[in-house]
Order: sequence, then structure tokens, then C-alpha cells
Amino acid sequence: MTMEQNLCAAEAVIFASGDGISTQKLKEVLELDLKQLQYILETLSEKYNRPESGIRFVKNTEAVFFTTDTEYADYVYKALSQKRNAPLSNAAMETLAIIAYNQPVSRAFIEQVRGVDSTSSVQTLLNRNLIEEAGRLDIPGKPISYRTTPVFLRSFSLEGLEQLPKIKSSIPVNENYQLDLEESEDA
Repeated sequence: MTMEQNLCAAEAVIFASGDGISTQKLKEVLELDLKQLQYILETLSEKYNRPESGIRFVKNTEAVFFTTDTEYADYVYKALSQKRNAPLSNAAMETLAIIAYNQPVSRAFIEQVRGVDSTSSVQTLLNRNLIEEAGRLDIPGKPISYRTTPVFLRSFSLEGLEQLPKIKSSIPVNENYQLDLEESEDA
């Protein structure tokens, strides 16, 4: 790769890493020598650490990463807090629980358990990337099935679905159902 391509690749990798990437890992991934790495880091610092940029390039002892200029922190907070603070409705949480415990499931199955139309809840969960399409079920009509995503696991601090609380008994299909969870050993 040319130095310009290496610079663009480094910029992309650092941006995608979110919380940062170590300079050693960046050097290995892009197959750079120390001189090339230093040039790239200096160039990125010059490019982003200027008054006319709202993004800053940060290099600390552990990693390199991009962050926003503190001058614009209020705007960033306002934009992100509106998105993050909107909680899921009870209907969406019910739908998510049904999918998590029974995946892959069709919308018809969800609606049978909940007893109401779940189109809106399914769409909300898809939009928030908590669920995804898992293909089509091999039943008449070949309905779309849904499953949870890694975003779901991360959002609920789970390493895997096996960490979901255990259900003592099956969920009866009627309007008065209750999810009866076993107490965990941590409680």
C-alpha cells in the first residue's frame, strides 16, 4: 500500500475501534514499520487537532482514538442522550423476552403469546438492532423468524443466552401471563 492508503486505513481502523487501538496492534494490522507508524500518527494529529475540527485525535500510553472536541460536548451529549434515554416500552420488552427465550420465532408466535399485534414492537427492536431476521421458518407461508443480536447481549450485559434468568414454568398463553423467574444465586 502507498503511504496515503496506509494513512486512510489507519484512520478507518482507529475510527472503527471506538474506544481505541494500541499503537502496537495498529502497526501489526497495517504491517507498518516504526517510522511509517510515527508518520501516520503525526499526520492524524495535525489533521484533527486543529481549531477548525470538531474531532480530536488522541494518543495516550495505551491507545490511539478519536474523540470530540470538548467545546462541542453539550451538543454531543444532547444528541446522544435523546437516543439513549428513550426506554423500551413494556410491549417491546415483552416481545424481546419472548424472542430471547424462544428464538428463532415468527411474529405470529410472538402475537400468540402476547395476544396482541406486535408489528410495532418487532419494528422497534429491529430499528434498535436488538433483534434481527434469522431466515424463514420451514412452515406454511415461510414466515420470517427473528433472533437476538450481539447488541442485545451487550445491552443486557450478557456473555451469551445461557445467562438469561431461568424460567420455572412455561409461559401460559393468555392475557394474564406472568414470567416467573427463578432467583439467581447472586440474589
